[in-house]
Amino acid sequence: MNFNSAREIIDLSNSEGKKIYELMIARETELQGATEAEIRKNMARSLEIMKKAVEDSITKDIKSISGLIGGDAKKIYKNESIKGGTICGAMMKKAIAYSMGVLEVNASMGKIVAAPTAGSSGIIPGTLIALQEEYDLSEAVIINALITSSAIGLIVSKNATVAGAEGGCQAETGTAAAMAAGAIVEMMGGTVEQSFHAAATSLKNILGLVCDPIAGLVEAPCEKRNAIGASNALISAEMALCGVESIIPFDEVVDAMYKIGRSLPFELKETALGGLADTETGRRIKKEIHNN
Repeated sequence: MNFNSAREIIDLSNSEGKKIYELMIARETELQGATEAEIRKNMARSLEIMKKAVEDSITKDIKSISGLIGGDAKKIYKNESIKGGTICGAMMKKAIAYSMGVLEVNASMGKIVAAPTAGSSGIIPGTLIALQEEYDLSEAVIINALITSSAIGLIVSKNATVAGAEGGCQAETGTAAAMAAGAIVEMMGGTVEQSFHAAATSLKNILGLVCDPIAGLVEAPCEKRNAIGASNALISAEMALCGVESIIPFDEVVDAMYKIGRSLPFELKETALGGLADTETGRRIKKEIHNN
């Protein structure tokens, strides 16, 4: 069992009557020589780490090593200054807080799961854990979703890149949002085609997004871009589940993302030499952090 594109996964799913996570398990058992139970156990461990990072971010006082970020996830999660406590709705509020919180844990030298990278590690747990709480979903359902997301990430890794240093933030938070969106659709009963429409929409939505970390740290604007990524994934999944299709197929969106990433100047690909990192405030913060 092997596949290198979304088209191949769709065709396999239709011919064999299997979901994306089932195809991914079949692939991994064949390649790794591991049993399905072993694969699920390993993914359960990843989910445990994700949940611990989320919990720590909203219950503990976390500050990054640089002092640049920390505590914002808790502010959002506990906010009562707005009537009703939220503008976006309770579930979206959780997804935003959780996705930001994982980045805070990462920046404070805590344990996270790179999904697919450290800089985009909040999007998948932020959305999936919020949905699990909202709909009282079982651990098995979330593990299936994580396996589905890994299949989508695999396609991007095979045909493009997930590295900000190579493709900009579109490759990191864009891929994470695509992984989350596709997994959410399947988790909520959508078809394999709808999963890839959601993934395509998520990635399309932020094509061209640059990687410009202030002071070269995976903190700002990374944390807030994880919140945007979580929102992007949920919105894209909602559209796909309602029958809204991506005009451009996922495989072609991945190709476009890669070409755009290669076209970006190196200053906008994790070097901290352009974008927000090269603003007056960005340069001042860099100087202060490095002096300390």
